[in-house]
Amino acid sequence: MDSAHVARALIDSAGGTPSHTREEIERIGVDEAAAFLAAELAGRVETRALSGSADIQLVFEGSRTMPWVLNVSRSGVSHRSGELQDPEAVVTQDLTEAARSLFGPSGEQSAATRTVFWRDHDDPRVYFDPPPVFPAVERILAALDGHGTPRLAELALRHGSDKWGVHEYTPHYEHHFAPYRDRAVTIVEIGIGGYDDPAAGGGSLRMWKKYFRRGLIYGVDVTDKSFHQEPRVETVVADQADPASLSDLADRIGPIDVVIDDGSHVSADVVTAFGALFPRLRPGGLYVVEDLQTSYWPSFHGAYDDDTGTSVGFLKALVDGLNHAEYPARAGRRPQLTDQTVGGLHFYHNLAFVEKRANTGHGGISRLREAD
Repeated sequence: MDSAHVARALIDSAGGTPSHTREEIERIGVDEAAAFLAAELAGRVETRALSGSADIQLVFEGSRTMPWVLNVSRSGVSHRSGELQDPEAVVTQDLTEAARSLFGPSGEQSAATRTVFWRDHDDPRVYFDPPPVFPAVERILAALDGHGTPRLAELALRHGSDKWGVHEYTPHYEHHFAPYRDRAVTIVEIGIGGYDDPAAGGGSLRMWKKYFRRGLIYGVDVTDKSFHQEPRVETVVADQADPASLSDLADRIGPIDVVIDDGSHVSADVVTAFGALFPRLRPGGLYVVEDLQTSYWPSFHGAYDDDTGTSVGFLKALVDGLNHAEYPARAGRRPQLTDQTVGGLHFYHNLAFVEKRANTGHGGISRLREAD
């Protein structure tokens, strides 16, 4: 089948159901469809702002696995069928999802089954010297998802935030922050980065400023980071282990729309900061806790065999509060301050979002509950 017919078949099928698209790919032939999609993707990647080059292993999955090599550089993207011996990054993508994302209606994205593997993801050096493969992969995923304007991952790379590459938080942030993007919001992020160096860090603050064009951004750190202050970005010296210092900040700036805890990652500090700042969120606000992996690490006073007192254990208890109205009276559960104000929880790998909204608990049938 010539390329024009392949294109028309994929475009037409991508406007239907996923099963329709899958059947059309099988009719075309999975190898031919994969080759066409690899070429289409390579042509859509925006590379002008890249400073380095990287070879990336792209793996399409359908009725069988189809590996492709993408070389991404400032001059463009070349592609060929085959496998890399030791790839810096591997993007695995369902073939049907890729076709629907590239050729389907607006809003179709191909992230449902996608995975990204970084070869040196646990090397501490990537925090300070991100390799060229980070922005190269970001450009590929942006093209695959049909984004013409900068995504949060691109802003993270542009401004030196570790929320993409080192971590893979930006897709979850975009999902939850989209309704807030054009609002006049107040954002507080605990932890500016750079440790004790007053001039280091600040990447996330600049990223949030760009993302929230009407937002006021406050960065909190135990070190004076006033070097990073600029219009709409203010830095504050405060300790998340000291609730009084956080309350003073909230008193000064007024109601908060979003809190992001990227601070010490010590469980006791995480719980303390939540207790001080969650009550200061506006109804409808979001409280985000990053780097939950430390909840399991003894070096951060975490535990993997008993979550009592850990940040993950604390967040798990909020799930019970979310359903507080369903407890029978004989259970003897003591009411918590968050029972009626936590309206939703969303957990991802090492990341949690807590929604603040009314939670009256209506919906259960009390006579059935008491009869159990």
